[in-house]
Amino acid sequence: MNTATQNLENDHVHILRLTDIMLAMVDQKCKETDHFELVVNLIRKFADGLHHAKEEELLFPMLGEKGFSQEHGPVAVMLMEHVQGRNFVKGISDGIVDLKKGNNGAIQQVFENLIGYAILLQNHISKENNILFPMADQIFSADEQQTLIDQFAVVESEADPEFNPENAIAKIDFLAAIYKQ
Repeated sequence: MNTATQNLENDHVHILRLTDIMLAMVDQKCKETDHFELVVNLIRKFADGLHHAKEEELLFPMLGEKGFSQEHGPVAVMLMEHVQGRNFVKGISDGIVDLKKGNNGAIQQVFENLIGYAILLQNHISKENNILFPMADQIFSADEQQTLIDQFAVVESEADPEFNPENAIAKIDFLAAIYKQ
């Protein structure tokens, strides 16, 4: 049986590829603002807008019904890390704006926030895949799993078509071809 957590872990494969690309962009001292903007859009519309929406709007509330607090414990940590990730993305975005205004020193801000986001998400995903998701799989019934899977499908169908899972993966592939040869 497919599970809701398998759906989320499938997203994680591509989000982890994106974090590897982000680190490679820093290592290669990328200066392509278009590529930085694509990374920001992939995070905002795919990793955060789609994937984190499935977690925050559907998975975590169902875990809450099973006794998992959103103020304490693993769900609270995941939510806090989502906020930290958004702060890193804002730092990247602000740095891009400054770069476009001619402030070449802003590249350091972009790089620091790319690194911060990548490391945060790599650790975050490890916690979800190895701790939170196995816990969820133990407590959700087959019917609850199917309900989540059906709800995830609705979220995916309502995603920005340019950044739905298929198109987001194609964009990640595009960046990987440049930075991860």
